[in-house]
Amino acid sequence: MSNIVDPLVGQIASRIRTERERRRWTLAQLADASGVSQAMISRIERGESSPTAVVLGKLSAAFQLTVSSLLALAEGARDETDGLGEVRRQSEAAEWRDPATGYRRRQITSPHFPAEIAEIRLPAGARVPYPAAAFAFVRQVVWVLDGRLTFHDGDTVHELDAGDTIELGEPSDRVFANTTDSVCRYAVVLTRGTQP
Repeated sequence: MSNIVDPLVGQIASRIRTERERRRWTLAQLADASGVSQAMISRIERGESSPTAVVLGKLSAAFQLTVSSLLALAEGARDETDGLGEVRRQSEAAEWRDPATGYRRRQITSPHFPAEIAEIRLPAGARVPYPAAAFAFVRQVVWVLDGRLTFHDGDTVHELDAGDTIELGEPSDRVFANTTDSVCRYAVVLTRGTQP
C-alpha cells in the first residue's frame, strides 16, 4: 500500500504550498486562518510530516476548499476531460491514509465532476473531528455502507447503521467516530453551495 500512499503525501504537500502561494499568504497568515501551527504547515509543505485528517480539514477550510477537493487537486487531475468515459479501477485509485487514526479516504470522482464523492474507511475506535469551517460552502450527504458510524453534528449525536444516510445542514463542528470493534465504511457526497 505504501506505493499508493507515499506519492500522494508528497502531492498533498505540493498542493498545500501551491494553494498558500496562490493566495500570496505567508506561513503565519495560513496558520492564523487555519489554526494549524506555522511549524506544522512548514513540515507538511516540505514533505517531512504527513497531515492528519483533522489538519487537512483545518487547512482546506482556510482555503475554502473541501478536503475532497484538496485531495483531488493533489492527485493532479489536469483538465476537464480527465476521467470522463474511462473506467477507474479500484486498484489504481490513490488512497490517502491518516497517520494518526488509520482513516483511509479514496476519491471516487475527479475534481471536475459536479459532485464530489469519496469512500471512507474508519477503523475501529477511530475518531475524526472537523471544525465547522470545513463544511462551509457545501451541501453534504453521509451514507453508511458497512458497519456503524457515530456521527456528532454539533451537540446532536446520530447512530448510523449500514444503509442509513444523513443530509447535513448549516456548518457546525462535526465528529466521525467508530465506537465498534470493526471497520466502518461510508461514502461522502457533496456539492458546492453558496455562502452560508
